[in-house]
Amino acid sequence: QVQLVESGGGLVQPGNSLRLSCAASGTSSAYTRAWFRQAPGKEREFVAAFRWSASDTTYAGSVRGRFTVSLDRAKNTHYLQMNNLKPEDSAVYYCAALSSRIISSQLAEVRAYAFWGQGTQVTVSS
Repeated sequence: QVQLVESGGGLVQPGNSLRLSCAASGTSSAYTRAWFRQAPGKEREFVAAFRWSASDTTYAGSVRGRFTVSLDRAKNTHYLQMNNLKPEDSAVYYCAALSSRIISSQLAEVRAYAFWGQGTQVTVSS
């Protein structure tokens, strides 16, 4: 069982930055981890994903170059650094995890992930 605890959401002006945190706990390793977001009236959208022991991170085209995933292995926590935020980035952001490996083509699929955080609101507005 994996539990995910998020923090870091808030209200910012366009062009500013936020950093979201996702701390994992439980007996499972949460090997595959991801960020998704969901805006009102839209489906849940992939943001980024990575494997704990791998070096590569997969990003959605809409955030590539602006958002960066990092991790702290000692704290079992990963982060989403969001720079140059735009109004279109406003959404509820969710961290997700799976305690096993999946193939690359499944990393962006909502249905692939077994564990989800509670969501944290990010609002980008002037």
